[in-house]
Amino acid sequence: MANKTLMTDFYELTMAQTYFDQGKEDEKVYFDLFFRKNPFNGGYTISGGLDNIIEYIKNFKFSEKEINYLRSLGKFSEEFLSYLKNLKFTGDIYAIPDGTPIFPNEPVMTVKAKIIEAQIIETALLANFNHASLVTTAARRITNEANGKAVMEFGARRARGEDSAIEASKYAYIGGCVGTSNTYSGMKYKIPVMGTMAHSLITEADTEYEAFLNYAKSNPDNCVFLVDTYDTLRSGIPNAIKVAKEYLIPNGHKFKGIRIDSGDLAYLSNEARKMLDDSGFKDATICLSNGLNEYTIRDLVMQGASFDSLGVGDNIAAAKERVGGVYKLVATEKDGVIIPKMKVSEDTIKTINPGYKKVYRFYDKNNGYALGDLIALADEKIPLEQYTLIHPVENWKQTTLRNYNLREMQVPIYINGKLVYQLPSVEERKEYCYNEFMTFYPEIKRLTNPHEYYVDLSQKLLDLKNRLIEEHQKRALEETTPVRSRS
Repeated sequence: MANKTLMTDFYELTMAQTYFDQGKEDEKVYFDLFFRKNPFNGGYTISGGLDNIIEYIKNFKFSEKEINYLRSLGKFSEEFLSYLKNLKFTGDIYAIPDGTPIFPNEPVMTVKAKIIEAQIIETALLANFNHASLVTTAARRITNEANGKAVMEFGARRARGEDSAIEASKYAYIGGCVGTSNTYSGMKYKIPVMGTMAHSLITEADTEYEAFLNYAKSNPDNCVFLVDTYDTLRSGIPNAIKVAKEYLIPNGHKFKGIRIDSGDLAYLSNEARKMLDDSGFKDATICLSNGLNEYTIRDLVMQGASFDSLGVGDNIAAAKERVGGVYKLVATEKDGVIIPKMKVSEDTIKTINPGYKKVYRFYDKNNGYALGDLIALADEKIPLEQYTLIHPVENWKQTTLRNYNLREMQVPIYINGKLVYQLPSVEERKEYCYNEFMTFYPEIKRLTNPHEYYVDLSQKLLDLKNRLIEEHQKRALEETTPVRSRS
């Protein structure tokens, strides 16, 4: 794999130079990777990107090529560059596995490492997490609305570049899609590849019938005809049926189906179903495409549209949203003592939760549904009989849980720089993602005004956070010059 160590923001390196100059290169720190808001105004996010993060860390090294480039910039000392030559990741990484429903403000990943190591890897961690989680979430939302019907990912040509397209196919599959149109992804990740035809094959031929017949002769066992090039009901479907009767069936082949890519999909699909059934092709499938998203799919289901599969591109591979993951220092360590740190902001959502923490998920023992998540300090012991969740901002909102199973969400990925996590296959992650998703109540999954899932703080963490806020406010008053009031 290519060395992507320099896939980092430049200021990570200038800060690293500063730490080095101060003799802090061996200082141990704790960083949390988390996000503040679910994409799509939804009730959940699905985690992703851990596989590529593992590869980045595995290949983290400054070779002569990288050192020479940094030297050419004239910004770094030779002592610092010599230090980078021997730099490897020697820390710990804990993370919530790919395919898990996750929620705002809880640590999806925690990095415990020497400060320069932890700082330089920030950009790559965020880039991989943000893209993968967005695509996986989009796919999960869309496949959930398809009511059990197959969804194919068709987004390669709409993705933000080749690498993005290849990765999007993988994460879309993990998120619930049955396959991809991207042949490279199929080869690389062993994902089923699928597709039909484009309008160009039809407009190139003298007639639509001729195009369908030529395609049938070349692909007799995979004939899904695109029927909306000229007129879906008066031309496309009749020509598809004609080729099926005159060529496919007489030669021992099956008429697989049709695809409709424009027009009123609910109306056209129902009319197409009648035409296919009346012609004796009740097993012929109908695929719908054309800029579909979770809302249009929900409407198609509600309107009783006749379809067996869907092709979705833009709104999975190039979803017009973002996850917005951030990576914040939450603690330092000195002489074995963990010192909590926090960023304080006038914007409540940007005031982070301090300290070295763990995330726990409560499950109802009776039905297996997730009840809520708890963010607690790492040294806390969570009781197994009863626990009261406290809202992190509106502290009067409290929920007492009983009769639950408790699960620690993060698992060890790297310990002392050594990979200890066995990455599941793409197929295993797909199955895991579905099973995890099914542990959540439907109210959290709905598209409009989803129920807010509980993600609360332990009392000990809440007390620490409030104490640090008070200390920051007191220090600010002591250190700042009074600001003249506005008239």
